[in-house]
Amino acid sequence: MKDFSSLRNDFPILFQDVNDEPLVYLDNAATTQKPTQVLDVLRYYYEHDNANVHRGVHTLAERATKDYEASREKVRKFINAGETAEVLFTRGTTTGLNWLARSYGDAFVKEGDEIVISYMEHHSNIIPWQQLADRKGATLRYLSITDEGHLDMEEVEKVINKKTAIVSLAHVSNVLGVVNPIKEIAQLAHANDAVMIVDGAQSTPHMKVDVQDLDADFFAFSGHKMCGPTGIGVLYGKRKYLDAMEPVDFGGEMIDFVNLFDSTWKELPWKFEAGTPNIAGAIALGGAIDYLNEIGIENIHQYEQELVDYVLPKLQNIEGVTIYGPQDVASHTGVIAFNIDGVHPHDLATALDMEGVAVRAGHHCAQPLMKYLNVPATARASFYFYNTKADADRLIFAIEATKEFFKDGLI
Repeated sequence: MKDFSSLRNDFPILFQDVNDEPLVYLDNAATTQKPTQVLDVLRYYYEHDNANVHRGVHTLAERATKDYEASREKVRKFINAGETAEVLFTRGTTTGLNWLARSYGDAFVKEGDEIVISYMEHHSNIIPWQQLADRKGATLRYLSITDEGHLDMEEVEKVINKKTAIVSLAHVSNVLGVVNPIKEIAQLAHANDAVMIVDGAQSTPHMKVDVQDLDADFFAFSGHKMCGPTGIGVLYGKRKYLDAMEPVDFGGEMIDFVNLFDSTWKELPWKFEAGTPNIAGAIALGGAIDYLNEIGIENIHQYEQELVDYVLPKLQNIEGVTIYGPQDVASHTGVIAFNIDGVHPHDLATALDMEGVAVRAGHHCAQPLMKYLNVPATARASFYFYNTKADADRLIFAIEATKEFFKDGLI
């Protein structure tokens, strides 16, 4: 296995002081940092190969196109898609889910159909379905969560029925840190002739994803949460659905022929990729995949679970700390949402920042979940493979110091 302690050296941003304290970056669920290897890919493209793809026959254009499509193949292998035609480059998870609501949803969802999501979804996996339901006269149904933060599977079996057209769920919750049983739910969805859509933003960077084994019909994720650049993501879709869907964006690049009053589209995957794409981002996403593959995604998953095994019990032992989601370390990923009694999450995050510890505070783009948990907001620490047990100790120390600070009324 890789020496994970040495991997920090690949991330220049981590070696800085914040408020005169060494930075401990624990906001990885929001975005991850980028290793030098990925930054070098970006720089090399712009310094050596910068040209538009698919349109030119000159050397730079051919090199850019080759690298761009090579990244598509890297994505295909990384998630085990059946073919590169099933891999669409997007701006990120949000774009992919919106494309599905507009393209698949508008074409195949009808009045009276039901769309099933859960209370733990990110806004990106709620609002597009709200809008689709409004447009089509469909019904949006929410799956409940157990006290331990898991989907209530007894309810899942009751809610998904012959009226269900779409089931769209997070693979991993960005708040509760729970892994949902997508494969089992996909079987239930397919038994009722519904499609299974998966928000993979929080799973793809941290664990092995096999879209064919999951039997997901669509799977969306973002590059910036897996050491890649911002503004690039992927939507995987089974060919049989993508072939039947119309593009959402129109213009250059995605066309075959344009006549005065009608047009025809390119074949998959390019019919969905209108305009000049994020070429550098896509190529650098391929670089990020190379980097993760070199470490080994299974190794990353194992190491992060070791961090959770280390830090979660320490958090649980701090009096006045409430942790949301599974309390069992075996069921919890490196996303840990928590609150301290009597301290607003924003004040907590500000206090931790004064200790150099970067965590997120707020509703985490999951307001329905906050209402479900009956809290206005939470703090959230989220770990990645470049974090260490020393980082976890700094978090615990900063939380205990903050707790004492507010307890003594020093505000």
